[in-house]
Amino acid sequence: MSEPKKLFIKTYGCQMNVYDSERMAEALGGQGYVETKSADDADMILLNTCHIREKAAEKVYSELGRFKGLKADKPDLKIGVAGCVAQAEGEEIMRRQPLVDLVVGPQSYHRLPEMEAKTRAGEKALDTDFPEEDKFEKLKNRPKAKRGPTAFLTVQEGCDKFCAFCVVPYTRGAEVSRPADRIIREAQDLVERGVREITLLGQNVNAYHGAGPNGDMTLAGLIWELNKVDGLERIRFTTSHPNDMDDALIEAHGTCEKLMPYLHLPVQSGSDKILKRMNRSHTAESYLRLIERIREARPDILMSGDFIVGFPEETDEDFQATLDLVEEVKYGYAYSFKYSTRPGTPAAERPQVDAEVADERLQRLQALITRHQRVIQDSMVGKTVSVLFEKSGRQPGQMVGKSEYLHAVHVSDADLARGDLRKVRIKSSGANSLGGDVI
Repeated sequence: MSEPKKLFIKTYGCQMNVYDSERMAEALGGQGYVETKSADDADMILLNTCHIREKAAEKVYSELGRFKGLKADKPDLKIGVAGCVAQAEGEEIMRRQPLVDLVVGPQSYHRLPEMEAKTRAGEKALDTDFPEEDKFEKLKNRPKAKRGPTAFLTVQEGCDKFCAFCVVPYTRGAEVSRPADRIIREAQDLVERGVREITLLGQNVNAYHGAGPNGDMTLAGLIWELNKVDGLERIRFTTSHPNDMDDALIEAHGTCEKLMPYLHLPVQSGSDKILKRMNRSHTAESYLRLIERIREARPDILMSGDFIVGFPEETDEDFQATLDLVEEVKYGYAYSFKYSTRPGTPAAERPQVDAEVADERLQRLQALITRHQRVIQDSMVGKTVSVLFEKSGRQPGQMVGKSEYLHAVHVSDADLARGDLRKVRIKSSGANSLGGDVI
């Protein structure tokens, strides 16, 4: 038997790219590839790219430049670029970096086996189409190898919101939702392989409207169907848009036992003027009232959010409105970024905020967010939480997992195993994790 070919995948960006990389590895597994953790011994290198940040394409070209020596030493090495930069740049990638053999967009990676065969025949392979066929149905069944206790599962792709700062509608396309029965089958398959917690993914996941047995199903309906899957203990979803948090989804947070008390709900700014310029289609007030309704349904829910600081035309008053909103919500987690231009988006053409001003604002916002995070984390001391253990810790006999609130929790217990779901009494709060004892 011939030696298996080795595949190295480097994944950038969001959880959906992590999921996509898994599926690409599975697709190429049928061509005789096994994954390797080192590019040095790979027969194929794939960069699964993200286009969210400024100069994302330039960073990819820089990374590709590092492979020139490998390609010279191993002429049969195949190098590919996948994901959102591949979709945006297309053939330009091959023109600027001739060592690239393959470019595939995020909607076409089910065609990787045919594209790989083309490169082995000495040809270049390019596919950045938005094909009509369902890529998930074209992919082979997932292999039955044992999995870790947590997994991502993509249920929806693309976005129709066209926020002024975002490239997703151009790189991932319009909103498309997978049929509910196929998602349920994939979830059941993951559970059979050892998964106990699934995070449902979508660029705008709560806009999910996949085909169900009685017409289109909402995300709440899908969650209730997944709640019936034996062996699945936890359900999460990300990322949501405030405008698509419907009554049924809010109610599910209070009544669905497997839906975890954690919600990532980006607002981006506390200023109505900036929200309008961002084309967010909600106001600070409507967002705050939505948070109130969600907390009425599930009082202990931990809220997470996203913020962009220094958006074009943001004034000191606009930024103060963001600080005021953060002070009112008190997020358990939040992700904040200085605005960076994305070529081709409306905001890229507007007058930009001075970089030093944006830096100072970001530091102030992050200091406030960190203070709230620490207060909420410290408040867990003395409470009992449910922890799904995922891996060994740094200390001998230590295991680390996540609580229902997504806090990292470590315990010292040699009898614990990966995948155990246990009650833990929290004793201590560190910089980024909680410590406790198994009850």
